[in-house]
Amino acid sequence: MDLLGAWRAFVNVSERGSFTEGAAATRVPQSVASRRVAALEKHLGERLFDRSSRGAALTHFGRDMLPLAKRLIRLADDMEHEAERARLSPLRFAVPDTCTVRDLARLDAEARRDGVYLDLHTAPPAERAELARSREVRAALTAVPPADALWSVPLGLAGADDRLPGTVYVETLRAGRTGRASRRTRVWIQPEDDVPHIRDPLFRVRDAVGLQPAQVTVAVTLTAATAEVLTSTDLLLCSSRQAMDLGLHWRPIGELRLARGYGVTAAAGDDAERVRTRLRRAVARCLGAPDENGEAPSRSST
Repeated sequence: MDLLGAWRAFVNVSERGSFTEGAAATRVPQSVASRRVAALEKHLGERLFDRSSRGAALTHFGRDMLPLAKRLIRLADDMEHEAERARLSPLRFAVPDTCTVRDLARLDAEARRDGVYLDLHTAPPAERAELARSREVRAALTAVPPADALWSVPLGLAGADDRLPGTVYVETLRAGRTGRASRRTRVWIQPEDDVPHIRDPLFRVRDAVGLQPAQVTVAVTLTAATAEVLTSTDLLLCSSRQAMDLGLHWRPIGELRLARGYGVTAAAGDDAERVRTRLRRAVARCLGAPDENGEAPSRSST
């Protein structure tokens, strides 16, 4: 028996004194309302109404039950309202501050179509991890090695000069060599990539091929690093999609393969699962991660 539906029919019939009008208020046929009230009376072992051709009048037992029934219906309605509010409550989500406004807006829009409402908070890697640890956000995209990642974004070097070779070898930037190296070209690591699995291998290559320490360095901001690249022969470590956004020319690195890796950290398992499953493709597009065919999304496809 639909106990809540039966009590709702009972309240509506009692308030209107008619099964026909009470059924209409309950939004069910009159026969359904009658069956529900009859089943409720059988369940309780007492009649709730005296039925006659003039309508339905509450019995003494029915009058005693009416205040409790109204309280039950109000509580059920309040629970449904709170459940809807909880469902629509934004999921505060920490994401890389390298994501553009357009990328974030599209992530938000796709999430809404999937019934997930986001409160996006952009931050660098260490801050995202701390926000997740302190539960200031419900979920965060955190930096992890590519082997452990849900999303992986290949990195290369990008410069303002479109005459870059097809592959850039770090060792060609060594001071004393001819061409580009004589200008002490620097490689800028942006804050998003200031994590051990990206920064340390690049530092090891720098030291192994004899570059000066300052030739591979971590930038204070992406804006500052991009300005240096646009006004010199310097190179920026970035993804191909990011290079496109910045108006730079991207090339792979000859000596090693680097990639940003992202996982999800969340206090509640259902929040993490929601991001991993329902938002997986939308997050990939936002990060510029390659699709199933291994191709990075172009700006027109995002």
